[in-house]
Amino acid sequence: MVSFESDYIAGAHPQIMKRLAETNLECLSGYGTDKYCGSAREKIRAACRCENADVEFLVGGTQANAVIIATMLRDCEGVIAAKTGHVSVHEAGAIEYTGNKVLELPEQNGKIMPDVLAGYVADFYADGNHEHMVFPGMVYLSHPTEYGTLYTKQELEAIADICHRYGMTLFLDGARLGYGLTSRESDMTLCDIARICDVFYIGGTKVGALCGEAVVFTKNNKPKHFMTSVKKRGALLAKGRLLGIQFDALFTDDLYFKISGHAIEMAERMKEIFAGKGYAFHIESPTNQQFVVLENEQMERLKRDVAFSFWENLDEKHTVVRFATSWSTTEEDLRALEAALG
Repeated sequence: MVSFESDYIAGAHPQIMKRLAETNLECLSGYGTDKYCGSAREKIRAACRCENADVEFLVGGTQANAVIIATMLRDCEGVIAAKTGHVSVHEAGAIEYTGNKVLELPEQNGKIMPDVLAGYVADFYADGNHEHMVFPGMVYLSHPTEYGTLYTKQELEAIADICHRYGMTLFLDGARLGYGLTSRESDMTLCDIARICDVFYIGGTKVGALCGEAVVFTKNNKPKHFMTSVKKRGALLAKGRLLGIQFDALFTDDLYFKISGHAIEMAERMKEIFAGKGYAFHIESPTNQQFVVLENEQMERLKRDVAFSFWENLDEKHTVVRFATSWSTTEEDLRALEAALG
């Protein structure tokens, strides 16, 4: 069976596995204080052109989202997110569990639009009872979004302006950031993300690593005693080297961007296959996640040969499913998909 279930179903890129094996017997200090974490931090700062950025490594996206939000918000504040945003829908209540409310906004193809955000915050402060309400202290975006869509640089800058106007932190979830930056429709670079956002993370788990996310604080704003807060929440890896070595490899010779670009090319080829066979797309995604509408009977037949993800029920007879490419997707995988579609 061929699988397009997600972009983290394979292990890790061979160059990462090679480096992990080569360094396996080295005795190194723990908790991210080793030389490989240090090297990875310097390479990420250089890639972001942000020499004063603070870079920390966490084991996964849920941990990164929960820890960043919990440590950067006060107890009276909540985080604004799209109704379809990851922290709103697929985080198992992790944000609320740490004590901060998710404040949902309507979305457009997975995105928060600047005018909607501006209206929401203005209405909040115009309410005479807002002192009795949860204050909007942060805006959470994912790029790409849950639907594989992208913010433009103009949209991100407009959202950042609103955040600055009202003293809110702009946090960008980059679990799939590589696929967003290498998309044919992207008009942003990693340097743009670093310049515009207050904090973001570079996803490794979904972009070639076994695990790990690199959190980047860009405005000299890393919370005080951040490592202690990470440990308190059970998210600190004693063998921090495992994260440092992986990101050091990903940011050597542009590996991160090369493998992300490969996934995009595979996704574009996949789109051609579906379109050529007359399948409908639920949404136009320019990244590695493709959302296809299948008749339910058709979906059950396809499951015998191809793994994919359920996304949502469209109506009684149709389901939206997701097919995701990654660094490990091959031409052979696409040929198998094409044959299975008939």
